[in-house]
Amino acid sequence: MSSSTSELRDQPECWTKGEYVVSTDVSRIPIKTLNTWYAGEEFYWAKPMPESALRETLQNSLCFGLYHDPDQTLSQSVKTPENDALADSTIEFVGFARCVTDYTTFLFLTDVFVLTSLQGRGLGTWLVSCVQEVIETMPYLRRSLLLTRDWKRSVPFYEKVMDMELMVCNPPVDGKDAVGFAIMQRKSWGAPGVGEKP
Repeated sequence: MSSSTSELRDQPECWTKGEYVVSTDVSRIPIKTLNTWYAGEEFYWAKPMPESALRETLQNSLCFGLYHDPDQTLSQSVKTPENDALADSTIEFVGFARCVTDYTTFLFLTDVFVLTSLQGRGLGTWLVSCVQEVIETMPYLRRSLLLTRDWKRSVPFYEKVMDMELMVCNPPVDGKDAVGFAIMQRKSWGAPGVGEKP
């Protein structure tokens, strides 16, 4: 692991597990495929966006791509214009996680996804464990957060894999003060179900 997480922007990390690779090299993420995932029902918290906007979003985030790489060409190669390992037809983009972070004090985990056909094989746990490994190298991290509405699966999963604590706000009742944190959101034009910008 790099001595500074900010080095990940210039020196991507790779993890391997059998025929699978996790890489923080954002240039390897196929924009069209990711946008197709965003359009799917499983990605209920997002929707597709123009490719230029998605590319900029990825470049401004710490991204973890999960790839099926039976020949291990991705982990063994250096990507250059002459040697684009992802162009190899044996490599398949199969999962993703994105962190919005200042690389120092704050990290927000979002867009965690593994293809349905590969779920149940421990790949999601491994992908999130790679994220957690990076989090643990951030000496000044104040908080890492995530949001989920999948109470049955995601809450226990993130409690176990990332040692996350559920932050619940109990609203004022009978004149007593609210207790705990409230995670709130304001939906804007980029959120699913909000109509088009006038």
